[in-house]
Amino acid sequence: MADIGAHAGGKRVKNGHDALPAGPGMTLAESLRLKLEGAIAAGHLEPGSRLDEQEIAQRFGVSRTPVREAFRLMAANNLVELRGRQGATVRSIKAQALIEMFQVMAELEGLCARLAARRVSQVWGAEIGEIHQRLVAAGETGDIDVFYDINQEFHEAIYEASRNAFLADQTRKLRNQVAAYRRRVTRMPNRIADTIREHEAIMQAILAHDPERAHSAMRDHVNLLGDNLLDFLAAFE
Repeated sequence: MADIGAHAGGKRVKNGHDALPAGPGMTLAESLRLKLEGAIAAGHLEPGSRLDEQEIAQRFGVSRTPVREAFRLMAANNLVELRGRQGATVRSIKAQALIEMFQVMAELEGLCARLAARRVSQVWGAEIGEIHQRLVAAGETGDIDVFYDINQEFHEAIYEASRNAFLADQTRKLRNQVAAYRRRVTRMPNRIADTIREHEAIMQAILAHDPERAHSAMRDHVNLLGDNLLDFLAAFE
């Protein structure tokens, strides 16, 4: 199994175990879920990867009970498939399902952009602009991992700027399900330059308070990502 601690924001603590994210009222199961979901989103736990209950418990210095609960929480979000006493595996998504998920995601993210264009404040407008500038800088360095992380920040800022918590939550859940696949698209030729250009169009529409143009630009962006992904997967068939 991949080094979850190294690749998902973990730090070694004195007892040799990987540290878990902490927050007010956060249970061990929720902390483990965040850690594992982060590793999946980062592409360090590939679709089909086996998650061993005992190994994870030992790595983080916890009992197997919160690990099992974390697996159940992730299964409820369609991120893993439970394998009984064998633990769980990171969910693999077939091509047809990916097509359908990207179609829905294009509409959800498009709606986020539409609402953001109607409701964005000066503060959030400046935040989106600042993130985009960092994205451009990351694209110039060619650091794909940094670029992908900033790309996520850009989309997250638009979810927040929509000021619709329910929509943001549903969009985020679907995005997390396809995160490992979406990251692969970033590595395709010309995708970084295309993403910067598409994000520029989205940002300009939002800052101009043009809901229809923002919706169209975001929907086209996500649909193109889906098309690129299918091209990528087809190359390995």
